[in-house]
Amino acid sequence: MGSLGKFWATTGFANFHYKSLIMIIIGVVFIVLGIVKKWEPLLLVPIGFGMIVGNIPFTEGYEVGIYEEGSVFNILYGGVRMGWYPPLIFLGIGAMTDFSSLISNPKLMLLGASAQVGIFITFIGAYALGFTPEESGAIGIIGGADGPTAIFLTSKLAPHLIGAIAITAYSYMALVPLIQPPIMRLLIPKKERLIRMKAPRQVSKAEKIIFPIVGLILTTFIVPSALPLLGMLFFGNLLKESGVTERLADTARNALMNVVTILLGFTVGASTQAVRMIEDPITGELVNKGFLTDYSLKIFILGAVSFAIATASGVLFARLMNLFLKGDNKINPLIGSAGVSAVPAAARVSQEQGLKADKGNHLLMHAMAPNVSGVIGSAVAAGILLSMLT
Repeated sequence: MGSLGKFWATTGFANFHYKSLIMIIIGVVFIVLGIVKKWEPLLLVPIGFGMIVGNIPFTEGYEVGIYEEGSVFNILYGGVRMGWYPPLIFLGIGAMTDFSSLISNPKLMLLGASAQVGIFITFIGAYALGFTPEESGAIGIIGGADGPTAIFLTSKLAPHLIGAIAITAYSYMALVPLIQPPIMRLLIPKKERLIRMKAPRQVSKAEKIIFPIVGLILTTFIVPSALPLLGMLFFGNLLKESGVTERLADTARNALMNVVTILLGFTVGASTQAVRMIEDPITGELVNKGFLTDYSLKIFILGAVSFAIATASGVLFARLMNLFLKGDNKINPLIGSAGVSAVPAAARVSQEQGLKADKGNHLLMHAMAPNVSGVIGSAVAAGILLSMLT
């Protein structure tokens, strides 16, 4: 009977807490959204399943929890905690990305830069709400709609917030098709949604090879602290464009990218452990430092604000640029929302909204320019915050 009692004490039923059930339900919702709605399934399915795994109640001491030293999950989570996975993701992104649209129309880079305004406004807002400067910087980067960048910066500035910030960043990346269209329709008059942009010029192979080299030097001389992200991004792109390292580029954008995405998504999901009792160093009392706290709710709300501001900034800056552009050089402001770095989801939203306004107006290639510059811009913004706050 004593053995049976000991066994019962280790079961999930004996260690059950309603907060764990809430997180398991959220994990199931993520999986449903990924499979049924097809909202970023490569992210939501691993994260959702990780949430379920991370919130199965257990007795500590068996090295099964993600926060238990020596456990398999804890070792895999080291890639998130130490910031190893984000640069590898950027390597894969670089190997998949075609910068032709940006090279052919460099002024569209300004849209990617303008969308990063949301990061710094949210940084100020988070600090005003009582978060530390480091925490505020990590929260602000959510506005870039770039999960790997958010994880990288948070691992350096506020590691204790990785779970909340990563889930928030990836959630809003998946919800791009839901969040952006109302903002775009609100801020762009119907007349401007009908603007047709001239076809981008043909970019030479030499330009494509030179771009990652020049891009790396220019950006990292400004923010050397972003070197792990930008270095891998431009390296991956050079592997793609050089024409002589196709096997390496294929590995980076397929096998390596898939492995890291699985590990990153699953461990981020598992880190959302709802109940995590830790002894307070001052009072000696056990305090719940799990995922479901007021901090997490505030971060989720601030993330929504940051994302909305970033989208609005890109759209409004495109309208501002049109005041100085003539004829077929004008920009359809719908592509301004693609300045956030949710690639290629934000560019697809611009395309869909353009077709709704005019069935013959295809904006995808144009939207990819601010979209890929948004990837660079969010990494630069992360480097600036890292330099300022450490």
